[in-house]
Amino acid sequence: MIELLRGVRVVECAVLFNGDQTGRILGDLGADVIKVEAPGVGDYLREFLGQISPHNSPAHLYANRNKRSMTANLRSEEGRAVFFDLLQTADIFVDGFASDACTRLGIGYAEQRERKPGIIYCQCSGFGARGPYAEIPTHGGMMGALAGEPVLEMCDDGFVRPVEGGNGDGTVAGAINTVVTALAALRYRDRTGKGAYIDCAGSDAVLAQNWYGAVYEWNDARITDRRGMATSLTNKSKYQYYETKDRRFILFCGIEHKFWNYFCRVIGRDDLIEHKDETTPVDFGTGDVALRRELQEIFHTRTLEEWVELARKHDIAMSPKHSLREIPADPHFRARGTVHESVHPDAGPFTAVAWPAAVEGQPFEVERAAPALGQHTAEILGELGYEAERIQALAEAGAL
Repeated sequence: MIELLRGVRVVECAVLFNGDQTGRILGDLGADVIKVEAPGVGDYLREFLGQISPHNSPAHLYANRNKRSMTANLRSEEGRAVFFDLLQTADIFVDGFASDACTRLGIGYAEQRERKPGIIYCQCSGFGARGPYAEIPTHGGMMGALAGEPVLEMCDDGFVRPVEGGNGDGTVAGAINTVVTALAALRYRDRTGKGAYIDCAGSDAVLAQNWYGAVYEWNDARITDRRGMATSLTNKSKYQYYETKDRRFILFCGIEHKFWNYFCRVIGRDDLIEHKDETTPVDFGTGDVALRRELQEIFHTRTLEEWVELARKHDIAMSPKHSLREIPADPHFRARGTVHESVHPDAGPFTAVAWPAAVEGQPFEVERAAPALGQHTAEILGELGYEAERIQALAEAGAL
């Protein structure tokens, strides 16, 4: 169990990925994440994108793991009172609602700061909380589109199709950047006693993730020496995908001269060493179609497993290119525990991605399976000192 954030309490109000993933990351690191949901509806991610069992989509089982769920009617005065009692025990609040929904509910940053000045308020949304597009409702692909992904073309059949890029996931990138900033804010609060308001846009995060393409595009006219620059994969020979003997794929990255030399010598092709531009520290083999054809013939002589073993033994930069279906069987991912198997109490066996940064002595586990709507309401309110009679009365009044 990862315990790095043990003792940190997070209150999350969110539906769908931006806020859900923010809370999930904090929960994976050991925080006590309490998901406050609307009675009767809650986070409809449970019913969205297919279901393994009723109310248990794969997306919900992953994005809402390591959380507890309680219901509170935040449109009622009694429900808001319960929320603010809970807030007094929190370190971080995750706002994953659209636009200014929390403010309109009376639980926005201004109201929270008045009651708890040290709260770290994290708003993670598609286009952010400020700017002319802030009010536009967003889904994941929109964040990438605004940030320049993917490259599109109009095809002969009259339809638009992506031709390059489009791998940036704004919901995950936004959540990661929100969490990093929230953890820095915890350190800031420890030092100053002050809380913080964090406004993270998934579109900004995708753009930051694509920093390489952005800074080269924006500074293209200022570049005076273009040797060693990367170009599209389509015309590179030393940074390229190749098919192997067993009809699988490998990504060869012999762009540094030492890796190229190692490769050529190991395969007994010293004659290929001269195919390099020594005026630059890296050489992508750009435009060398003949070399690319030669390399494809070479890669057809061994299986993927044989090439990977060669890379491991002889310090050569190349990697398997897996399909998602192949990943669980990969010995490297298996050794690292990257693919995590668990059993959900309702949905049964479930395979997902574990926490990707291993902590020595703290193996990753799903301490809390993704919760049913309101599953922990009585438990959480009991921790706040609410007696059973009061909880019952609140439920009867429609506050829970």
